[in-house]
Amino acid sequence: MFKVDYYLPYPARLNPHMERARAHTKRWAHDMEMIDDVVWTEANFDGMDYGLMCAYTHPDCPAEELDLVTDWYVWVFFFDDHFLETFKRSRDIAGGQAYLDRLELFMSDDPPEPGNPCERGLKDLWERTVPHRSQCWRDRFVDVTRDLMQESMWELFHIETGQVSNPIEYIEERRKVGGAPWSACLVEHVSGAEVPPRVAYSRPVRVLMETFSDAVHLRNDLFSYHREVEVEGELSNCVLVCERFFGCDTQQAADLTNDLLTSRLHQFENTVMTELPPLFADHGLLPHEQAAVLLYVKGLQDWQAGGHEWHMRSNRYTKGGQSAGVSPHHLLGPGGMRNLTAPPYPNVGVVDEPDFYMPFKAGDNPHYDAARQAELAWAHAMGFNDGVWTAHKIEIFDFARCAAGIDPDATERELILSTNWLTWGTYADDWFPAVFGRRDLTAAKAQNARLSLFMPLDLVPVATPLNPLERGLAELWLRTAEHMEEPGRAVFRHTVETMTSSWIWELANVMQNRVPDPVDYIEMRRRTFGSELTVELSRLRAGRDVPADVWRSRPLWSLTNAAHDYCCLMNDIFSYQKEIQFEGEVNNGVLVLKTFFGCDLPEAIGIADALMTSRIRQFEHVAATDLPAYLDDYQIDENARATVAGYVDGLRDWMSGVLRWHRETGRYVEYARWEPGPRGFGTATTRIANLLGGAR
Repeated sequence: MFKVDYYLPYPARLNPHMERARAHTKRWAHDMEMIDDVVWTEANFDGMDYGLMCAYTHPDCPAEELDLVTDWYVWVFFFDDHFLETFKRSRDIAGGQAYLDRLELFMSDDPPEPGNPCERGLKDLWERTVPHRSQCWRDRFVDVTRDLMQESMWELFHIETGQVSNPIEYIEERRKVGGAPWSACLVEHVSGAEVPPRVAYSRPVRVLMETFSDAVHLRNDLFSYHREVEVEGELSNCVLVCERFFGCDTQQAADLTNDLLTSRLHQFENTVMTELPPLFADHGLLPHEQAAVLLYVKGLQDWQAGGHEWHMRSNRYTKGGQSAGVSPHHLLGPGGMRNLTAPPYPNVGVVDEPDFYMPFKAGDNPHYDAARQAELAWAHAMGFNDGVWTAHKIEIFDFARCAAGIDPDATERELILSTNWLTWGTYADDWFPAVFGRRDLTAAKAQNARLSLFMPLDLVPVATPLNPLERGLAELWLRTAEHMEEPGRAVFRHTVETMTSSWIWELANVMQNRVPDPVDYIEMRRRTFGSELTVELSRLRAGRDVPADVWRSRPLWSLTNAAHDYCCLMNDIFSYQKEIQFEGEVNNGVLVLKTFFGCDLPEAIGIADALMTSRIRQFEHVAATDLPAYLDDYQIDENARATVAGYVDGLRDWMSGVLRWHRETGRYVEYARWEPGPRGFGTATTRIANLLGGAR
């Protein structure tokens, strides 16, 4: 058994109403017929001690609320164990899905008659909880409860197929199936202080919930490794994921899992200290609203500390050589001071390209030459050759080549539009740090807020562009949105705003000289790279034949994120020298991995390449197996299937086209050594050898 030293910065406290909650919840479990000698015996139930758990995780709530929340946790653990005994052990996928679909009916005002303990318990709890909460809270709680139940099928599917997730997939899926977002909603209920609706979906509040969730789940994975992996045959455990992905022993995998847990807790703390105060100011939260958010933060901290204490005491888990507190490693290692010590502008030299796994061939668009000429004229007309870029850089970047690979079947108009969006997004990504750098986050936020003025839903301009950034967006918006219906315009505008706001996050990291936490980086990188914008354009062009539930389904969500991560990490490898040596960046996936693992550059690039390979192989598997099975199970019609197939083909084109462009563009070669030449470039290796051979 491995030994782990946990980072636990908050003390655990015990609710004085614990004994009442223990007695109440045992009666309730008997009434719901959960103590049945099949799933749980009375001895099992007493030993797991959910009254103790909730007394630790909610130390300040009144007696009645402690009774209620303890019943909720009895229900959720019974659900997990009942699903294991009934469907996971028998590998009954069809029966498991039917069971979950019916269970969802009990989160409504008119549920059917319950037929088993899980249905009976959910019906009772729903009626005792929901009437006291706002519609915003209720909507969020329905979503996280549905995720918790439905993603049990993900665990069952992995057991059935013998698959162990890659690390990125695991963190995302575990967040849903593990139930901690559900716990975070209950923290609001028990605290009697809901997060104000206008900030409930903001980045800081989202990150608080996600870091809390990941820390809870990673801690549980460490405590439950023996029970889940060695006894029950589970494959959904981060320690096992690390063993398989890194090819290491169990102790090393446990240490990596614990380092990630520590990093997530540091991210929680950083968000509270650096992101909540600006959030309060930006949204004008009143004192009682600010107090509600801070009570939520306190509740999440109490849960972390109390949950650890319960894991140490409950008979549900095996305790090894576990200890908790704050050690020098916790403060100086991953997520701590190590993330604040990146030296600016180090001389990293030319980075060799790994042998990327790419099973798809990039296509060619016959309108490439026309798009290239139109692109050069448009970029000059918008004023992009203003010093942030030069006319020479615009030419060698060759965004038309990228667009031609991404969409080889686009018409000339579509290809030009796509090229212009790539150009604007990349220019804006360079413009923000060049103009605001490490100096003025307030001005950067003001500029970002102005960008929405140039995306009017009614297509009537409301402001005059003051710089090339605004001029380019205003022109692109009118040319793009005029072909959309207003709901589509709103969705697309939100996607653009999501991308542009992510650049403020990057600037904040640079100003703190803080290398991001790995999970936060991966999830924000999809936004900063603009991949969500590219994908949303594809969906809006093709989405009318596809039900919204299909777009939100796990297979499509999974393969889309896998494609995003492949391209984002690939870009980080190609741009490492440009960003780290020349621009003083801290927002780069290779640097994030190098910092987290405390390793050298070649090893960090190797890890990034391995993550890319695991993501594109996941893409292949989902496209070949999971997605067709989903479409069959839900009897999706042929028109929608054809649209989905076209969307998946588009993601293949996107990954292969972006990789080819990175190999051919002049954007990632040392600018001072780049000389004008004929259109078209060879591979990165050949090009760098030709340009730098004599100087090496």
